[in-house]
Formats: sequence, C-alpha cells, structure tokens
Amino acid sequence: MQDREIVDLYWARSQDAVRETDIKYGKMLYSVSYPLTNSRQDSEECVNDTYMKAWNSMPTDRPDMLGAYLTKIIRALSIDRFRRERAAKRGGAGVITEELSELIPSDFSLDGYIENEALKNALNAFLAGLDKEKRVVFVKRYYFCLDIGTISRQTGISESSVKTMLFRMREKLGETLKKEGLL
Repeated sequence: MQDREIVDLYWARSQDAVRETDIKYGKMLYSVSYPLTNSRQDSEECVNDTYMKAWNSMPTDRPDMLGAYLTKIIRALSIDRFRRERAAKRGGAGVITEELSELIPSDFSLDGYIENEALKNALNAFLAGLDKEKRVVFVKRYYFCLDIGTISRQTGISESSVKTMLFRMREKLGETLKKEGLL
C-alpha cells in the first residue's frame, strides 16, 4: 500500500491504518528503535507508541514520506526511553553521546543544541560535502545509532575502516563547527 493511502486511512480513522503501517514499516521502526534502547521489549513498546502518536497527531499536510515521519517519531520516543532507563543501565545511544561529546559545547543542553538552526545548517552542509559512502556511515552511526559491526556488515567496509572513517569525520565536523563559530 502506498504512503498516501495509509495516511488517508489515518484521516478516515480506520483501524486498518495501524495494521497497514505495521506491515509496511514495522520492521524498519523496530530497527531504528533497538540500537537506541538496547531492549527488545522497550523497542516493541516504542513501535506501538509510534503508531499511537501517528494516530493522534497525523499532520494536516498529509506527509508524502510516511516512513520519514514515523522514523522521526520513533527516534524521539526511543531516545526518551533511553534517557529514562540510562540511570539503571548503559549502552546504545550512550556510546554515541560519548563520541560526539567533544563537539557539544558544555553551555548547551543536547536537546537545545540539536534544535539550534545554525547547527542544523552547518551539519547539512557538512553531510552534503561528504561522498555517499561516508555520508551513509555517518548517518548509520549518529542518526540510527548502529554499532560498528553492524555498519561494517551492511556496507561491506571493514570495522577498522569504519572506525577510522568515523574518527576522521568527527574531526572534520569539529573543524567545520569551529569555523562556523558553533564550538
């Protein structure tokens, strides 16, 4: 079923909307959530919460890219879940936060920093300047929070090359942020 048809089901308040969303996007949503929560149960709950949030907040502009809309929801829900659980256990996004900590000024909260428009523009320009392979690795690591081994298997790049590539990209991103006055 096409995204437009699924969105129409949401607007018609049809229970089929959630079923069709799960059929088309369920596995993808779980794969976005799991690296962030490091828990099968938490990821499944985040997927279900994503369906509920989509049901309650489908935007009036009827997104053409439902997958991107749902990914944004589940990522936020999964990060919130991780933050609630972080005191009890460690993993998933914690490693990512440590890797990027040198690029986040101490006077910004992570949430505030992410919402910073100048940072968004600098990050978009940085990503646009990368070749496709590096951009894919960067996004898999820092947006989807995948571990090095998974990125290596998915891209066919050795783990040591992925680590080196990420290290160099973090350095280059740091230079870019300094140049833009964001660090």
